[in-house]
Amino acid sequence: MSTATELRTAKGAKPRLSDRARTEQRLGWKLAMPAFVVMLFVTAYPILQAVWNSFFAYRLTDPDNREFVGLQNYLVALSDSVFWSAMWMTVLVTVITVVVELVLGFIIALVMHRIVIPRRTLRTVVLIPYSIITVVSGFTWLYAFQTDTGFVNRWTQWIPGVSENFDWFGSFWPAVFVISLSEIWKTTPFMSLLLLAGLAQVDSSMEEAAKVDGASWFQVLWKVILPSMKAAVMVALLFRTLDAFRIFDNIFIMTGGANDTDSLSMLIYRQTIDRTEIGLGSALSVILFLCVLIIAALFVKGFKVDLAEGRS
Repeated sequence: MSTATELRTAKGAKPRLSDRARTEQRLGWKLAMPAFVVMLFVTAYPILQAVWNSFFAYRLTDPDNREFVGLQNYLVALSDSVFWSAMWMTVLVTVITVVVELVLGFIIALVMHRIVIPRRTLRTVVLIPYSIITVVSGFTWLYAFQTDTGFVNRWTQWIPGVSENFDWFGSFWPAVFVISLSEIWKTTPFMSLLLLAGLAQVDSSMEEAAKVDGASWFQVLWKVILPSMKAAVMVALLFRTLDAFRIFDNIFIMTGGANDTDSLSMLIYRQTIDRTEIGLGSALSVILFLCVLIIAALFVKGFKVDLAEGRS
């Protein structure tokens, strides 16, 4: 066999697992299997039931008048401007919140990683917003920004366009700002906690070697720290993006979907609860589920991270 053939064979061959790795893999499957079976049963039935209902014209108030319509519910949803408005709102809030949370969460994670003396106290304080129930925090932000009960307008009158009677929820962009701000305040600690776990895996000797070679702080960050915590960044972005894409609570509390602030989850709620359109609501739920799957696949494929290698 020629050298080139050997190199191609070595390059294309998958690394063989050791006996210890195979034993750990089998043990992991045995330990996870009971929880996996329970979760599969709990989640699979609602998903399959939603897929089945999406093929019917079915109102909860008229259960006897059930008609098979095939993909008609999906065509109605995808051809409706209300759906695309809700999709735009969902994507907009997701992008804004996830990007800002990634930056702020990384800064907070760096502080918690570097600080020595009040480390446990600082981590506890940082996690307080995340421990508050979303409904409670949503009402808190609502009262803070309302014209009659809030204090934000009195504190921000120096901003051009903001007066004592400025209605933050009366138009699209101010409402998006408040909704995004409430999401960022609550879930940035979650992002920072995941990134802190990634920072703990960075080899400090590599940082020291880069500094000795004359690398600046930014070069150390970009060439050493971030590549070493690539798996943690992917997990943090993936979890937070999937969570933000299903935003419901804050929109429901603050605007109720007024001024084009409906998200996909709010639209599903309106169809299934307010209008009792189980068929169309199920179709929207399936579309949301497919969007979540596509996002997860794009993140895993885009980051090209082997989570098995970075499981520590």
